[in-house]
Amino acid sequence: MLRIAVQAKGRLYEETMLMLTESSIQVESGKRTLLIPAKNFPVEILYLRDDDIPQAVASGIADVGVVGENEYEEKQENAIIIKRLDFSKCRLSLAIPKSADYKGVSWFNGKKIATSYPVILEKFLKKNNLKAEIHVITGSVEIAPGIGLADCIFDIVSSGSTLVSNNLKEVEVVMKSEALMIGNKNLSKEKKEILDELLFRFDSYKNAEGKKYIILNIPNEKIDDVCKLLPGMKAPTVTPLVTKGWSSLHSVIEEKTFWDIISQLKALGAEGILVVPIEKMIL
Repeated sequence: MLRIAVQAKGRLYEETMLMLTESSIQVESGKRTLLIPAKNFPVEILYLRDDDIPQAVASGIADVGVVGENEYEEKQENAIIIKRLDFSKCRLSLAIPKSADYKGVSWFNGKKIATSYPVILEKFLKKNNLKAEIHVITGSVEIAPGIGLADCIFDIVSSGSTLVSNNLKEVEVVMKSEALMIGNKNLSKEKKEILDELLFRFDSYKNAEGKKYIILNIPNEKIDDVCKLLPGMKAPTVTPLVTKGWSSLHSVIEEKTFWDIISQLKALGAEGILVVPIEKMIL
C-alpha cells in the first residue's frame, strides 16, 4: 500500500482529487477522515495541511505527497521531486502599495516585508544584496501594509485580484510554482512498483488533456494535404470508403488550434467532420 499525502482543502486538493478520479482511482471524498484507502488501487490518501506535507514525506509518515513547489522550497525537507504535475500554478511575488514609486529592487532596502515564506524571501534578498526586516505572519499577509504592520508583502499570487482589493501592486516575481509529487528517498521495491503504475495513469490523463480525436471524410487526392495539417501521434489512420475516390481519416488535434484547422480542412474538401473528447492517451 502506497500512502499519498494530499492537502486537506483548497485548489490543490481539488485538482489532486480530479487527477486521481481521472486516473480511475476511487477515493471517497465525502468522508473527511485523516486517512482514506482507495477502493480499487493499492493507495491510501493522508489529508494534511499543505505546509506539513514535505516533513511527512521526508520522515516516512507518507510515502509520497502532492504539494506546491513553494512549500517544498520553503520547508527544505529531505524529500525528492518525483514529478512536476503541471497544475495549481501560481507565483511568489513582492508587492508594494499602489502609490509607491518603484524603480527597482533597491526599493526594498531597509523595508519591513510581511510574508509566510521567510526562507525563500531571505534567499532573494541575499542574492540581490538587500537588507530588509522580514516579518513572518500566517494567514492574510496582504492586509499587513494597510494596518501598518509592514511596508510591503511577499506572498502567493494567482490572479492578482487580492492585491488589487488591498491597494497593492505586484512588482517582482521571485519564484514560479506548480504542484509537485515529492517522495521519500527510501521507498521499498513494492511501493516503487505501485508508484510507477500511478505515474503511468497520471501521464495517460495529462497526455489527453487539451486534445481531441477527429474523424473526417476527404477526397483521396487531398489526403497528403490533410496529413500535413493533422500529423497525429505518428501518422493519421486512413481507411478507404465504399464511395469511390474517398477515404476516412482519423487523427488527434490540439484543442487550441481546433477552429483554425477546421477552416482549412473544409477548404480542402473535408466532409462529415466528427470531433470527440479523449479520456486517456497512452504514448
